[in-house]
Amino acid sequence: MEFGWTTDQERRYADTLAAARAAFDGVPSAPGGPKPWLRLADLGLLGASVPTRYGGGGLGALDTARLLEAVGRGCPDTGLVFAASAHLFACAMPIAEFGSEELRQRLLPRMCGGELVAANAMTEAEAGSDVSRLAVTATPVDGGYLLNGTKTFVSNGPVADVYVTYATTDPQAGHLGSTGFVVDRDTPGLTPGEPFDKLGMTSCQAGTVTFEDCFVPAGNVLGEPGQGAAIFQHSMGWERTCLFALFLGLQEALVERVVAHVRQRRQFGRRLADFQAVSHRIVDMKLRLESGRLLLYRACWAMDTDEHPVLFSALSKLAVSESALASAVDAVKLLGGQGYLREGGVEAALRDAMGATIFSGTSDIQRQLVAVELGL
Repeated sequence: MEFGWTTDQERRYADTLAAARAAFDGVPSAPGGPKPWLRLADLGLLGASVPTRYGGGGLGALDTARLLEAVGRGCPDTGLVFAASAHLFACAMPIAEFGSEELRQRLLPRMCGGELVAANAMTEAEAGSDVSRLAVTATPVDGGYLLNGTKTFVSNGPVADVYVTYATTDPQAGHLGSTGFVVDRDTPGLTPGEPFDKLGMTSCQAGTVTFEDCFVPAGNVLGEPGQGAAIFQHSMGWERTCLFALFLGLQEALVERVVAHVRQRRQFGRRLADFQAVSHRIVDMKLRLESGRLLLYRACWAMDTDEHPVLFSALSKLAVSESALASAVDAVKLLGGQGYLREGGVEAALRDAMGATIFSGTSDIQRQLVAVELGL
């Protein structure tokens, strides 16, 4: 069993962390300068796991997660990093692995380079945790399909250029009755909604997407008709395994922040670090971080070696999301008044971390996945 990193992996992490800190040093994009999305493209994040022949980095799950961890640690805008992760794992990867060669060549280089923003449209008003009963339908017509219905909580939805969506094509076929599609924003009948006013991750705009007799050519089908559920779950494997590395980076940044604070801050004539109640709380933050990190790396290893990754993906998603929330709460408490102020940035981590326990399958859904894997 090997716990070390190669020289190239160490260098990639250090270089990415430094570049992310420099690119997102709390200063908004200067007029005429590169936009935040293009900065992420420069860091290699938008196409990290996409094959190199389509403009991506060609990285495996572990190296992709490590890259995302560095950006999550170096970039204070968690919502932006999450938006990029959804773009990569829930959209670029299904196109790379199940799209036609025409779709791959037309879309992936521009998605990896930051020219196109992608959104995954799966969730519906009555299909959140249970995505096996989609109300959005795709009716076969000459040359393709007509999509009808509304998706909601579509990350990047209000600003996306391309959508990966799923619809029911055969209501009688159960889990084999849904199909995946790629839909361009300018397709007649597609209407993005206004951004939701969310608790956290505000840089990742989310909203509804409505389809009204929206024609999608047959060439824009992902895989084969009826494979939608399998393709979606495959993309969720990437998302649940790799995306949450950004919350490892967030936790690392929080630990650094509170350690620096308690070493410097003095109360009752002593450093805060000298109080056991304070130091032990930080130890718990570190324990949660490292435990979740090991589980996430284990899940990535399972993906890279073609081992069945469901169990460890669910365990790591559960552990990392819950620990991010718990550690964000601790960070706010340890910083006291400073942690409560918006200008400090720590309260944003708390709001952002709340979403981690909900999206990509709630914590209770992850527990259910683990229970099924245990044969319960």
